[in-house]
Amino acid sequence: MKYLLGTALALMTSAAMAQELTVWDWKSGDPAAASYIEAAKTAFEAAHPGVTVNFVMQPNDQYYTLLGTALSSGAGPDVFLMNGGAQAKARFDALTDLSAEAKGLAGLAEFSDGATVHALPITIQGFVVYYNKTLYADAGLDPEKPPTTWEELKAACEAIKAKGSAPCFAMGNKEGYGAEFFVSALAASMLTAEEQAAFAEGKLAWSSPKMKAILQAFVDTQTWGWYGEGANSTAKFMDEYEMFMRGEGANTIGLLSDVAHWKQFGEMMGPETIGAFRHPAPDAVTLAADGGPMLPLAGGIGYGVNKAGAHVDLATDLVKTLADAGPIAVFTKDAGILPANPAVDTSGLSSPTLTTILPWTLGAAPMAHANASAAELEALHQQSQLLLNGETTVDAAAAALDEVQAKAH
Repeated sequence: MKYLLGTALALMTSAAMAQELTVWDWKSGDPAAASYIEAAKTAFEAAHPGVTVNFVMQPNDQYYTLLGTALSSGAGPDVFLMNGGAQAKARFDALTDLSAEAKGLAGLAEFSDGATVHALPITIQGFVVYYNKTLYADAGLDPEKPPTTWEELKAACEAIKAKGSAPCFAMGNKEGYGAEFFVSALAASMLTAEEQAAFAEGKLAWSSPKMKAILQAFVDTQTWGWYGEGANSTAKFMDEYEMFMRGEGANTIGLLSDVAHWKQFGEMMGPETIGAFRHPAPDAVTLAADGGPMLPLAGGIGYGVNKAGAHVDLATDLVKTLADAGPIAVFTKDAGILPANPAVDTSGLSSPTLTTILPWTLGAAPMAHANASAAELEALHQQSQLLLNGETTVDAAAAALDEVQAKAH
């Protein structure tokens, strides 16, 4: 009888201690992230007996809609992944304070309101143009001398277009992400530091001369035939990048970390085929130390804790583990991320393209689109598709974006 009673009590205690933490993301089903997710999950569960971590991957193109619905209904996950900047800042009210856990991490600005850190960054992210050296050579261009000015880029695209074997740029704007990348790539060199700050505060309007010039350049590049047909029906992740890797685009605006980057392209196409350059811009006013265009750089992705969750303390420990040097070192090695945790040794990262890119990260520019509001990004997605289709004008699109910007600030 005593044995049965003891067994029953043990089972009851075990059941009471057993807990599950749910993490939402769009990464955990990605093979490149699998080893990182497993390393973090294993380390956390070993340190917290009886606690199970359940990673739930949501569709990338619906992620923030699903997350917003879940949070507003009180059914949100314990921990969730966010892009730094606008998407993170739109959810600060739902997040707990992680300032104490953030010490020493890079990329905090995109996850902070200036006083409080609301999520821990995992990666540092930026945009460069990756190009196919074979297609450049086929078009009569020097594959070792990519464009450094807007006029040189226009000339290169004309040569590639004349060759006719592939569009100048692979472009996917089904979700409007192509426009986000384009805006930040050009704003890096077209806006001064003061103008970048004003844009982030909602004080530099979309109808200002420089922001309209960026929108006009987006339309012009479409008019000049830089993109293939169907950009608005092509997903940026990963259809655009698969097109690029198949040789169906001479250039693509890609990432520095994690996916659609130097490591993935080098492995798929061969490191000798891939090069990188910073996107030139018309009427550039801000230049890098070497006289070339600026590279937009920011905190990439990060995890936050749902303050309405049932296990805030445990969830905070989990986020600390997800940002810890051990699991992040695995992510760095296997996926080629640029880690936000400076304790991670990056000396093992090796690629001719990465060697070219890394010096550009010193003195980089802000990532303009990440500093807009989430509402502005949604409006940009819509207006950019209308612009590519010729269904609106730059003036009308800028006015619509101004209206959203004014309400957001």
